[in-house]
Amino acid sequence: MPWLLADIENRWSRMSVHDAEIEHALARGAGQQIGRYRLDLATGVWWWSSETFLMHGFAPGDVVPTTALVLAHKHPDDRDRVRQVLEQARRTGEPFSSLHRIMDARGRERSLVVVGQGRRRADTGQVIELVGYFIDVTQTVRAEAAARAERDIAAAAHSRGPIDQAKGMVALACAVDPEEAFRRLRRVSNDRNVPLRELAEQVVGTATSGAPDVVRRVVEMLR
Repeated sequence: MPWLLADIENRWSRMSVHDAEIEHALARGAGQQIGRYRLDLATGVWWWSSETFLMHGFAPGDVVPTTALVLAHKHPDDRDRVRQVLEQARRTGEPFSSLHRIMDARGRERSLVVVGQGRRRADTGQVIELVGYFIDVTQTVRAEAAARAERDIAAAAHSRGPIDQAKGMVALACAVDPEEAFRRLRRVSNDRNVPLRELAEQVVGTATSGAPDVVRRVVEMLR
């Protein structure tokens, strides 16, 4: 998801959190539900819009959102990073964004992007609030993960195909079991400094050449 987070960061850097157009811009960019929030830094109490309650698995108004509650719902692997992001925003008030996972009140994992910035006291410049948006990108993350898994599976199948074929042919030609056939292929690959896949393709090509002495040729390839 780096491209999505970069796009949101880019949009956020060009807009004020007070700009009503940001919600429509982010919706067009992410195609996901958006909720608003406000964090009172003095009390640690959050205000959530109805959409933000729903993202966290609550009906609007069911709970009083606090920093402790927000962090409790973060995925354990992401919790420390989110805590650091909030702490830095508290200190600097600068715009920020973070992609992380939560476990909602119903035990479902969701992927959220949070963007925000600090509001300061006019007289002292002290950061008193963090305000911004939660963007639910769960479906986008899942779709990308599924597409990546399909690509990885296809690549693995493409890589294993010739090797598995060669392993079977070597097992037949040398009268050994598949594990021993694979060991022989790997040994020759290492000895000749030839990639295993390339060697396997050579074996398959030889074995399917139609020559009358295919078995002898395969055996000789492994010497």
